[in-house]
Amino acid sequence: MPQPTSERHAFPLPTVTADALVVADFRPRTRGPRPPGPPPARRRPPGPYRRLLSVPGARAFTLGNLIARLPMGMFSVSAIVMIAGTRGSYALAGAVTATGLAATALVAPWTARLVDRHGQARIAVPATLFAALGSLALVLCVRTGAPDWTLFAAYAATATTPNTGGMARARWAHLLKGDADALHTANSFEQATDELCFMLGPVLAAFLCTALFPEAGTLVGVVLLVTGMLLFAAQRATEPPARPRPAAKAPLRAPGIPALLAVCLATGAVFGAMEVVTIAFADARGHGSAAGVVLALQAAGSCAAGLLYGALKPAGPAWHRLPWCVAAMTALLTLPLLAASLTGSLPLLALTLLAAGMATAPTMVTTMTLVQHRTPEGRLNEGMTLAVTGLLGGIAGGSAAGGWTVEHVSPTAGYGVPVTAAAVALLLALLPPPRTAGVRA
Repeated sequence: MPQPTSERHAFPLPTVTADALVVADFRPRTRGPRPPGPPPARRRPPGPYRRLLSVPGARAFTLGNLIARLPMGMFSVSAIVMIAGTRGSYALAGAVTATGLAATALVAPWTARLVDRHGQARIAVPATLFAALGSLALVLCVRTGAPDWTLFAAYAATATTPNTGGMARARWAHLLKGDADALHTANSFEQATDELCFMLGPVLAAFLCTALFPEAGTLVGVVLLVTGMLLFAAQRATEPPARPRPAAKAPLRAPGIPALLAVCLATGAVFGAMEVVTIAFADARGHGSAAGVVLALQAAGSCAAGLLYGALKPAGPAWHRLPWCVAAMTALLTLPLLAASLTGSLPLLALTLLAAGMATAPTMVTTMTLVQHRTPEGRLNEGMTLAVTGLLGGIAGGSAAGGWTVEHVSPTAGYGVPVTAAAVALLLALLPPPRTAGVRA
């Protein structure tokens, strides 16, 4: 029997079924000419950040972590405005926040160790609630006119706040194990998130405290912190497994970690000095209210550079890239010094800070990548928190050095402090990497 596709059946063939008439067209299909106009656009593959956030569960824990992380840039500004506004003493406000910073540097590594051993949800939630009670106690003490020592005690209680950024990086390391390119993108994304929170947090806190009432910034920060942490901890599917009895040594004793913590300390000094010196420089020229905008530009430059750096695939091992990143940061930090010394123009200084900030994020991303690689398995959150503790210690030291230089020399000379700190970080980054077994970068 001839097939329907033969020449003599090259026409539609009607067929009757039980309840319908079906016309089947067996004529060969030929591609007609392409219609005029540009060719249809090809669908581009998703970008690195879209692929990153398409990991199952990633968007949910990222949203919760972002909400919980935003208050990290709010609490210190809110406390200063609240205490100084009600007690009339910036010295007292500064001393209280410095005490909280010192307490955090001592307590945070222990909190992180508990998180690694018992799981993020089991430790982070009660630790966050305890810290929230400390913030609420501070508001109550300020509101009721309690003795000054109660302010120190209340703010020190907030030191149990977990390292939300470190926990997010630990989740990425767990989800992306073995994919170095994706982990690089994740670290860049988290660094950009840090910059965004520390750019928006102070602005939001200052607005709430001035537009509403002095305690508003702290109260809103507490609500955001608790809400975000509960959302983050509820995502149990992406949580790294707990290691009740890790066999690995403490991160502080791991090869290469002490040198990286020294780099973090010097890098933190850059941040701390730059903030104090910029505020003093703007105030000396009668534009003190513009200091926040100028510093926000630096954070914006770092945020943009972090996202761009994450979209790229840098060649070579991380320990080889670190000196180049720190060298770029050191070179760009000379621009604010030159702008302040040669012109004294605040707008030009803002542009140079925008440029200088673009080297900050790549430096921090590469440093955190090395910390992840060199931290023993099962103690990642503790290792990341040690790096953050180093940054906090550097910020405190840089703030003190920058303040001393501003007061005893000049605000312009103060811009030499972050350059010096960056040069020290460069010398530390140039040290040869450890060659001990188990170091993966």
